[in-house]
Amino acid sequence: MKFENILADINGFGRFQIMIIVISFIGRFTLPCHFMLNNFVAAVPSHHCDISFLDDEREDNTLRNLSPAEKLVVSIPVQDDGTPTSCWMFAEPQYQLLLNSSNITDLQTVPCQNGWVYDNSTFKSTLTSEWDLVCDRRGKNKATATIFFVGVMFGAMSFGSLSDRYGRRILLLVSYVTGMLFAIASAFSTSYVMFVVLRFFTGFCITGIVIVSAVLSVEWVDVEHRKLVGVVDSLSWTFGNTVFAAIAYFVNDWRWLIVSVTSPLILGIITWRWMPESARWLIANGKLEQAQVYLKKCAKMNKREDSTDALQIETLSTIVVTEKRDRTYSYLDLIRTPKMRRLAFSTGTLWFCVAYVFYGISFNITGFGLNIYLTQFTYALVELPAKVSVYYLLDKIGRRNTEVGSLLLAALCLGINIVVPKDMSVVRTVVAVIGKGFSSASFGTVVLYSSELYPTVVRQNGMGYNSFMARLGVAMAPLILLLDEVWRDLPQVVLCCVALLGGLVARTLSETCNRYLPETIEDIEEHW
Repeated sequence: MKFENILADINGFGRFQIMIIVISFIGRFTLPCHFMLNNFVAAVPSHHCDISFLDDEREDNTLRNLSPAEKLVVSIPVQDDGTPTSCWMFAEPQYQLLLNSSNITDLQTVPCQNGWVYDNSTFKSTLTSEWDLVCDRRGKNKATATIFFVGVMFGAMSFGSLSDRYGRRILLLVSYVTGMLFAIASAFSTSYVMFVVLRFFTGFCITGIVIVSAVLSVEWVDVEHRKLVGVVDSLSWTFGNTVFAAIAYFVNDWRWLIVSVTSPLILGIITWRWMPESARWLIANGKLEQAQVYLKKCAKMNKREDSTDALQIETLSTIVVTEKRDRTYSYLDLIRTPKMRRLAFSTGTLWFCVAYVFYGISFNITGFGLNIYLTQFTYALVELPAKVSVYYLLDKIGRRNTEVGSLLLAALCLGINIVVPKDMSVVRTVVAVIGKGFSSASFGTVVLYSSELYPTVVRQNGMGYNSFMARLGVAMAPLILLLDEVWRDLPQVVLCCVALLGGLVARTLSETCNRYLPETIEDIEEHW
């Protein structure tokens, strides 16, 4: 007896499963907002040295009698484009510059002496303007995103293990509540250190939502509809990214922006009461009575009450008979046996490559000529056709071929941009957007694909480990931008090679299209 046989009797994709997908969609909305939050809360507005203190320090009234524009001319050097420099000012006001009678390269400059003045036309306030994270402090600005993703990385491992031990449903609530509390608390930070600490814990807690809800959805649907669940979960990410651009446009204060994108978790907490526990997990852990309760609820909601007679304890007990049910599984079970060890190595490498390429391309796309809000909207919108295409390809050519093909095509786009001249910015931008679409398709595929590869007893451990590897790739992706100092096209070359590696690794995995989900490690070792 397989669990899929039970699902077939009670309808493996009815109102009960749709309810689970909708609840998961609500909770997942806030995730892409937090992942891309740094683009707005840590944005760097136009700025220059604050020279207002010079009015009080000068004994004569010469500087006071100048207009604001003239004060900038005599106090701050300009860049090649004619705008004031951000980090330097003249040691002494240079009045002769008003007559264009001096060579600016010969004038002594010093770092900003009394802070900075920021342009608030786009953002009312940001972390940058709040704590002056510019010039010699700009490293702290970049560190906020890195610290958040380090929290996400460790949170993925923790929630993956805990949800395999204590259940999917309770850990989903824990992630909702703790993620919301830490996020709201970070919006009221009084110092930079306090903010980054709270952002670390926000990332740690909020990542449980994505890995728990994804597995919970897949474990409740039949074979035919697993691809639909995977694509819908992926589209929730695209939807959140698209709406985030509008939210950020209307809420341009960094504190209230954090509160705004976190507030949907309140609705997630309210709807959690209707979220069922995974019957697969309950059966695999010997909790047959609880599994029977949820299966009967599913049958009733799907109008299959006549099938409840088949949901007897004796029937359920035959689903998992090859392994001891009351044992505790851990990450060590991913490497105890040969095939599981190979599976873990392959999927971990694949997730690292997919995340590295996806975020590497996202950070590298330039040339749109749009403001930050339209750019965010465009980046999100290009994912839509890619993920809709995935829905049709998953069954037509299979999970493995879809993953391999999307990564190899992303590598092709990256390779094309290596040889396209820099002055052909329109062509480079179009190719980069197409490449981002293929990388998005690979990301949408790998989540569903991996959840189908791992057995029920360690599925959350496997997804937690994979998510850890992905976040490691995300944390490393920004570093490729620094490689252009060695060679201008080196970032593109590295991304292209990583995409090729991901495609080759994906080719070694088993196909899961129209196959039952493995329940135990023995299923992997004996049949897969």
